[in-house]
Amino acid sequence: MMAFVLRRLAGAVPTLLLLATLTFFLLRLAPGGPFDGERAWPPEIMANIQARYGLDRPLPVQFGQWLADLARGDLRESFQYIGRPVSEIIGESLPVSLGLGIWALLFSIVIGIPLGCLAAWKRNTWLDHSAMFIAIAGVSLPSYLVASVLILVFALWLGWVPPALWEEPSSAILPVLTLGSRPMAIIARLTRASMLDSLNADYIRTAYGKGLAASRVIFKHALKNSIIPVITVLGPLAANLVTGSFLVEVVFQIPGMGKHFVQAVLNRDYPLVMGVTLAYGVILILSNLLVDLVYAWADPRIRLES
Repeated sequence: MMAFVLRRLAGAVPTLLLLATLTFFLLRLAPGGPFDGERAWPPEIMANIQARYGLDRPLPVQFGQWLADLARGDLRESFQYIGRPVSEIIGESLPVSLGLGIWALLFSIVIGIPLGCLAAWKRNTWLDHSAMFIAIAGVSLPSYLVASVLILVFALWLGWVPPALWEEPSSAILPVLTLGSRPMAIIARLTRASMLDSLNADYIRTAYGKGLAASRVIFKHALKNSIIPVITVLGPLAANLVTGSFLVEVVFQIPGMGKHFVQAVLNRDYPLVMGVTLAYGVILILSNLLVDLVYAWADPRIRLES
C-alpha cells in the first residue's frame, strides 16, 4: 500500500511540472499585461515596474526563476494584492473552497445514491420517472440558472436564508445546493444504471428466494456491488466541486479560491494564477489517489499491485 502511494506521488511530480509549464507560457501569450490600464504609464515608470517583478527578462529565464522560488516554497507576492504572498492568500481561501466542496459532495452522495436506488427498485413507475426527471434537470440546468432560482425563491421570496456572502452557517445552504445539484444528478443516474445490472444477477434472485426483505436485498446486497462505478466518478467529482466552483463563489460572493482565481485571470495576476492552478492540480491528484485507495476497501477483489 505504501509503495503504491509513493509511486503515485512520484508520478504526480511530472504532471504538476507540465501543468505549471503550460500555465506559465499560456498566461504570457494571452493579450494584455498585469499593469495595463485605461491610463498608460510613462515609459520609465513601466520599465521600473517590469524590472521590479522580473518581467523584462526572457520568458525561459522568468520560468527558471519561478521554479527556483517554488523549490524554496516561495509562490511570490500577488500583483493585485500588493505586499501579500500568494501562499497566504491560498491559505485563507483554500479552507473556504474545501468546506464548500465537501458539503456539496456530501449532499450529492446522501441524495444521489438513495435516489438512484429508489429509481432502480421502482423501475418504470412514477417514482422512477420522477427521480430521473430530477436527475436530468440537475445535469441539464446550468449553475447560474440554478443559483438564480434558488436565490429568488428561498432568499428573496421566502426569506429563509441569506442570498449571498459567507458569514453564518445558513449562508452555505444555497451555494451547497447549487454546487451539489449536478454531481447529485450524475451519481443518481449512475447508481440507477449500476443497480439495475445488479438486480438481474443470480445472487439477487437467490436472496429473494431465501425470503429476504426487498429493502435488505437492495441496500445490503445489490448496493454493495453497485457502488464501484459510483466510487469511480467520486474522485473527479470531488476535485471538480473544489476546482469548478468559480461561478458559484462569484455569484454568492464567497471568499474562496475560485473567486480569487477569476479575479487573478482578469487582472493578469501571474503569481496568483500560478499558485491557485498548482493548488487545484494537487487537489485533483490527491482526489484520484484517494479513490484508488477506496477501491480496495469497497471491493477486496481489487488489489493495488501493478
